[in-house]
Amino acid sequence: MLDILIIGGGPIGMACGLAAQKAGFSFVILEKGCLVNSLYNYPSTMTFFSTSEKLEIGGIPFVTINNKPNRAEALEYYRRVAVSNHLPINLFEEVENVRPINGGYEVISCKQTYQAKKIILATGFYDISVNLDIPGENLPKVKHYYKDPHYYAMQNIVVVGSSNSAIDVALETYRKGAKVTLVIRGDEVSHRVKYWVRPDIINRIKEGSIQAYFNSNLAAIREDEVDIDTPEGRITIPNDFVMAMTGYKPNFDFLAKLGINLSEEKFIPEYNPDTMETNQAGLYLAGVVCGGLDTHLWFIENSRIHAEMIIADIIAKQQQG
Repeated sequence: MLDILIIGGGPIGMACGLAAQKAGFSFVILEKGCLVNSLYNYPSTMTFFSTSEKLEIGGIPFVTINNKPNRAEALEYYRRVAVSNHLPINLFEEVENVRPINGGYEVISCKQTYQAKKIILATGFYDISVNLDIPGENLPKVKHYYKDPHYYAMQNIVVVGSSNSAIDVALETYRKGAKVTLVIRGDEVSHRVKYWVRPDIINRIKEGSIQAYFNSNLAAIREDEVDIDTPEGRITIPNDFVMAMTGYKPNFDFLAKLGINLSEEKFIPEYNPDTMETNQAGLYLAGVVCGGLDTHLWFIENSRIHAEMIIADIIAKQQQG
């Protein structure tokens, strides 16, 4: 039986692995996709908001010549951390079920079955998109993930949202020759947008290069057009692609399946903030999954500490017998 099984091979899951390794525990990390799968699925041109030292895990330096690292640098850093520290990570191995057994847990993946005394859940929130729940949302032209702007050159693009991802998509596709329309629920561009990007989008909207409808909602999507509900009424515009940058959410069904209590309003999982242990004994949460629907609460930068908190609690419980 393993001492610890970590579900999720992102930066925080890896941080938990490094802390477990340092403490001398036997462990394995299971990741349903590639290494740091969420980061891999970020836009290819993405630059982090944070400086590199805030993205470091396990006290291992993240060296870059840039003020803020980009996606490619982050992928290289976390890969080197995993390889150089010989972290036991099983990639493309999705966990299907976890159940209590013999004072610990049995973990059933798509490939094999494990037994572990403790479980750390570090699954993030980037795998399930928040839907618009409007007619036409299931059309192939509707995208919740964005990789590269060239694909959308010379196309009519509607971007839904006003956060960093939406604004990056709008600006990058516009600069590759797309005709971009922003649909924003509020009355302004979000103040969470990166400080060096927000003035850019505001100026593009003011000069008319990018059309923006504020206090508005996308109402319906069809093959070659969309309907937008604006303060002046419903309008219809030509459209080739809809980029629904509406955010993402943790796998709440999986959390509930494990017996973790979720709050009614924002589905925030129940856990002890001092130890990160959930209402299920020996089952811990780490990273952004802790925030439920409040996905602006936790990031790599402020949740790295969860790894040390969890391992400290496991050690303390072990010493107590």
